[in-house]
Amino acid sequence: MNRLATCELGSSLTSRPVRSGAIGLLAGSGRFPILFAEAAARQGLRVACVGVKYEASEQLRDLCESFELVGVSKLGGMIRAFRRRKISRIVMAGKVTKSVMYTPWRFVQLWPDPRMIHMWYRTCREDKRDDSILLGVIAEFERDGMTFDSALDYCPELLVKTGILTRRKPTPAEFRDVSFGWTLAKEMGRLDVGQSVAVKERAALAVEAIEGTDRCIERAGVLCRAGGWTLVKVAKPHQDMRFDVPTVGVATIQNLHQARARVLAIEADKTIVVDQPEVVALADKLGLSIVALHEDEAASAVS
Repeated sequence: MNRLATCELGSSLTSRPVRSGAIGLLAGSGRFPILFAEAAARQGLRVACVGVKYEASEQLRDLCESFELVGVSKLGGMIRAFRRRKISRIVMAGKVTKSVMYTPWRFVQLWPDPRMIHMWYRTCREDKRDDSILLGVIAEFERDGMTFDSALDYCPELLVKTGILTRRKPTPAEFRDVSFGWTLAKEMGRLDVGQSVAVKERAALAVEAIEGTDRCIERAGVLCRAGGWTLVKVAKPHQDMRFDVPTVGVATIQNLHQARARVLAIEADKTIVVDQPEVVALADKLGLSIVALHEDEAASAVS
């Protein structure tokens, strides 16, 4: 592991200059939309936010020039909201609870508008994988002349750099689990199943699917009462940085500790660490290891 340098907590990139004017924010839950709105404001951009109802934080109301909540199945409503504000460039940021698609009476609770129905039957009737759904959403916006940027074009400093972030380094056995889990996680990403795999002693404990990383962590903790396991979270092999970028934050560390995990391995330069100083400080306090690797480093992690 001599290829890995220990990261300095305060190190980060400076947001690069972007085009001036207005930018749309299609916001889900979590801190990422808030951090994007703050970064855009620092760059002099006016932010028009359309938040997914029951997901987006009310804090965005004070950070953005405009703020409107729209139901997750109201695709036409989202498009009209941006069109009213003459927005041509949009970013996606934040999580949306995908398991809501399978709640009882879903068509009553999530009554779609005509635009969503068109997108669903045109794009997603036979393929409900994450990338297919999100690309279908983007295609509908493009029909109205709107394009999507990556939020990371505006706040690249959120991407973690390679290194061991915490005081505690993984043990040789834990690095072997990282290397083993990395291969599994990349294959799950290639299949567009999920991005996280929980591993102990080179055995897969849990694989993330529609439930998301937090529930995957919880399940691994139930299945491995002895603890001491590793979570590997990576980008998909051909990750579209406009959406679904792997993200971890303080809540991730809290959930890992509660589930008795010992190591979090993430992909360097392709994973967002929200509030990185706080994340690392909490991991140090709880005795967890966080390591950020490139793919070739993960392959050689056992050496």
